Amino acid sequence: TLYLYFKNKEELYASLSLRILQYLLIRVEHVNEEKDAGPEEKLKSLVDAMYDVYEFDPLIIINMFHLQSSETLKNLSPQLMEEIKVLSRKSLGSIAQIFKEGVDRGIFIDRHPVALADTFWALFSGVVLWLTSKKIINQRKDYLKQTLDVAFEIFRRGLNK
Repeated sequence: TLYLYFKNKEELYASLSLRILQYLLIRVEHVNEEKDAGPEEKLKSLVDAMYDVYEFDPLIIINMFHLQSSETLKNLSPQLMEEIKVLSRKSLGSIAQIFKEGVDRGIFIDRHPVALADTFWALFSGVVLWLTSKKIINQRKDYLKQTLDVAFEIFRRGLNK
């Protein structure tokens, strides 16, 4: 019955990713709307938002990370692919805005905000995927939160002038 709505399994999985991308966008936009917060406070809020997005639906976000790192995206309908592109572009643009503010104020290193946003996203998705793979081997080893804390701390230190 599902294949009446989706042409293949990849379409089904990708459509589930839309919900998490929408939630990501909402959370990141809320961070950008924090009027009294400076870039460093917004970065802290952004990190908190990433934890929230992961906890919102861990299985779907892991699935989304697998999708973004595979050939699967080529098998999606143009409409679904466009929805994913728009949400991803808006989310990364909103993340980049946080970094742009910090760069413009001279608080963060002088690098392109989109490159900083891409690096931040790659850090997050890479750590989640790596530790998910490790957990399959040994289920008692679940150090995602601690490892993300370390990764984000190193990123923050490298970002500050």
